[in-house]
Amino acid sequence: MDTSKVDLFLMTNAKYFESYQISTIKDMIQDLDDDKFIILQTLNLKDPTIALILSLLNIVAPFSFDRFFIGDIGLGIIKLLTCGGLFIWIIVDWFIIMERTRQVNFEKLQQALMYNA
Repeated sequence: MDTSKVDLFLMTNAKYFESYQISTIKDMIQDLDDDKFIILQTLNLKDPTIALILSLLNIVAPFSFDRFFIGDIGLGIIKLLTCGGLFIWIIVDWFIIMERTRQVNFEKLQQALMYNA
């Protein structure tokens, strides 16, 4: 793939991934054909900042929006039924939800590239 397209994708979407994942992503994307760049543009990546805001809102109403937002439906239901693990899980999520969101984004990118490779 063209280097300028790879750099454009990384500049635009770097906030959706952990910094240590960027070099791996760059290597994966460079191996793609140019016509598969559209796959990267159509990925529905979740914003870690939005996930954190949703997690902070759980203190007002423990509906586990943050877990549903990133696609952890099973954990979201458990968190919902236990009122956030008696609010302990809510507090823990404040610290880990952004990292988890970035990990989910990376897994989504890997799946999209492997499926369409």
